[in-house]
Amino acid sequence: MSSRLSSETIKAEARSLGFSACGVAEAGQVDKTHADAFIRWIKAGGHAGMDYMAHNTDKRLDPTLLMPGVKSIVCVALNYSPAQRLPAGEPQIAAYALGRDYHDIMKSKLHTLAANLGISTYRAFCDTAPVLERYWAEQAGIGWTGRNRQLIIPHAGSMFFLGELFLDICLDYDKPIQQRCGTCRACTQACPTGALGYDGTFDAGMCLSYLTIENRGTIPRPAAEKMGNCIYGCDRCQDACPWNRFAKPTEEQLLAPKPELVSMTRADWQQLTVEQYRTLFKGSAVKRAKYEGLTRNISAATRNQANCQDANEAQLKKQEK
Repeated sequence: MSSRLSSETIKAEARSLGFSACGVAEAGQVDKTHADAFIRWIKAGGHAGMDYMAHNTDKRLDPTLLMPGVKSIVCVALNYSPAQRLPAGEPQIAAYALGRDYHDIMKSKLHTLAANLGISTYRAFCDTAPVLERYWAEQAGIGWTGRNRQLIIPHAGSMFFLGELFLDICLDYDKPIQQRCGTCRACTQACPTGALGYDGTFDAGMCLSYLTIENRGTIPRPAAEKMGNCIYGCDRCQDACPWNRFAKPTEEQLLAPKPELVSMTRADWQQLTVEQYRTLFKGSAVKRAKYEGLTRNISAATRNQANCQDANEAQLKKQEK
């Protein structure tokens, strides 16, 4: 069956499974421009403490080393733009982590996609292997990488999970989409720590998403003071992106936050126990930060709230005089 499989058949099945977009790229080595840029980023330490990013560079730049005989890379995207956020005024969690762990959701859908198409020889990935996912999504014509380093899908925005099927069959391939950010710098202007450089560079060590999730140490005070109300991740570069005005709420029920999460108050977060943490975030991507990391973040957000209240009170007293 796989020898008669068409790209259009794959895309139709992907849509039926709830994927928001699907494209197909011809497998091969990553082009020199992107490969050189990635190597420069690693050498400059742009990946901060994410040592795994510096490993398996050969496989990251050549998918045939991940799957010998791979000819086609089917790229898919799944919308996670939240239909429901946490209550305003309470501590916030980045939109992608409000529901179930996206790794599990995406891998399950990818395996189902392969099974429904009668494909037995393949590999499925979703942020779980040395794959330049945004690069391949670009090659597959799904979107382009914006200045916020997120894949932007035309008239849909950037709140999407990406996944890939590596196949050993030839298909019809899509054409890459050119970058459409133009002169817009909304994301770089919105980045509270300057992690997004105006020259297109990205310093993970300054990014609040890295500092509150991957980082296992303390958060530098200047960055902690920029966290605001978010205790896991940061969506400010996405919230500022004009393309996200086209975003529609996800219809994937597994991405909806648990009622227990929605009901959490600031006081509840400040008193979070290990047992509550395990129950609240069972099957959630938030467990990536671990209990110690999340409580560290909660403490920083609590200090920010107290400092904000002190500043407001001081301003009121000044006005009364």
